[in-house]
Amino acid sequence: MLLTRQVAVLPARWIALCRRLPRCGRLCALAGWATATLASTIALTATAAASAATPAATPAAKAARGSVVAIGGALQDNNVEVWSRLVALAGGKSGRWLVIPTASGDPTKSGEAAIALLKRQGATAEMIPLSTKLGSAADLAALVKDPAWLKKLGTARGVYFTGGDQARITDALLTSDGQATPMLDAIRALLQRGGVVAGSSAGAAIMSSTMFRDPRDMLSMMIDGAAANTDIGSGLGFVANGVFVDQHFVKRGRIGRMLAVMAQERIGVGVGVEENSAAIFRGDDIEVIGARGVVVADLRSATAMARPLRVKGAHVYWLESGDKMNLQTGEVTPSPAKAKAKKLDHTAKDFQPYFRRVRFMPDMLGDGVFVNAMTSLVDSPATELRAIAFAPGLENRTGFEFRLHKTSGTLGYFESAGGGERYSVVKLALDVEPIRMASPLYSGWGADVGARDGAASKAGENAGSPRLPENPK
Repeated sequence: MLLTRQVAVLPARWIALCRRLPRCGRLCALAGWATATLASTIALTATAAASAATPAATPAAKAARGSVVAIGGALQDNNVEVWSRLVALAGGKSGRWLVIPTASGDPTKSGEAAIALLKRQGATAEMIPLSTKLGSAADLAALVKDPAWLKKLGTARGVYFTGGDQARITDALLTSDGQATPMLDAIRALLQRGGVVAGSSAGAAIMSSTMFRDPRDMLSMMIDGAAANTDIGSGLGFVANGVFVDQHFVKRGRIGRMLAVMAQERIGVGVGVEENSAAIFRGDDIEVIGARGVVVADLRSATAMARPLRVKGAHVYWLESGDKMNLQTGEVTPSPAKAKAKKLDHTAKDFQPYFRRVRFMPDMLGDGVFVNAMTSLVDSPATELRAIAFAPGLENRTGFEFRLHKTSGTLGYFESAGGGERYSVVKLALDVEPIRMASPLYSGWGADVGARDGAASKAGENAGSPRLPENPK
């Protein structure tokens, strides 16, 4: 059950030491870090072997009998695939749900909306009024150990957390010293006996043991790391240890912030759920449902350093509705429709990609850009794609270069039945490096504009960018 974490991270104490030492001293310090890292990797490998033989008895490991459903936010009322699946997982119409609207700024409205949508699919549901908007702090402290609500949780089949501010959920269900309240214990027991714990947006963020709490902008965390108790904090740990969950993932370009936290906290696997989509966790297996999909980032065999973020040899995946993946082995099972349609294997002699070339992308953290980069690369003859991300206002004008490249195990699946284009991407490699941005970033051609190579304007491409070979016909 537990996912091993073989991530080499340069700790903050080594960075601080190196900055204070002369050059020769820095080399000695770095040599010491490298030795420690090698010893750590060997120890982690040994731990992995032991874990494979004897799974650890953690709350997440015990919870494997049930289903955890992380919804990426912006879940539409008409997304029957997700709403009906929630009800089915909880036993169908006989399953009773408890809705927890703690995160919401208007808990009554959001709680009642979720109840109505669950009832539309035939379930029975009611709301636990766990919110500072509905009572005092003393009221909440009493509610989380109220025998009446604990009894209802003892017979319920599903719990649903609404969106809003995830810190409100953890503040209510964890004590001031980070221990589980009786209500949280009851929710975990529901999961262990085969029930469902689901949540959207903030309700998805709490699913892992570490979560974003009140994070700064992505580039700041990529440069400086994530601060404890502000940027990140303790989640509720419903999914397996070694897995991190993020939401609104593709729409808001959150790959950078997830990698930054994974590198810093030595988390092996990250699951970024897109809006109006969901990842169903059962032990180490996930299944994707809904309108878009899920990005999976695997750092277990990568070298990853924080402050600033550096990653070499990560593996990334893009999964859509109907796709399944074992997070421990990395094995992907495409949806039945994709399995019958076009397989994109760049090592096959008959590989016929759709795109002739890939483009350099100037904002990898933009809306949908990361997934667009993955799908265009896997369906092209190119072996790699490069992109950058930067914010001119940041100190020292630090940016980052992203390099996606194919491996021997890279595959793609594509199908377009009924209109639209649907891809799955398996095991692209990802490297991320900090870069220094020029100032100014660019300048106009001025009087020389007419003398420049007219090829630069072809298809809107940058004449200075490397061109890939035309697709052989």
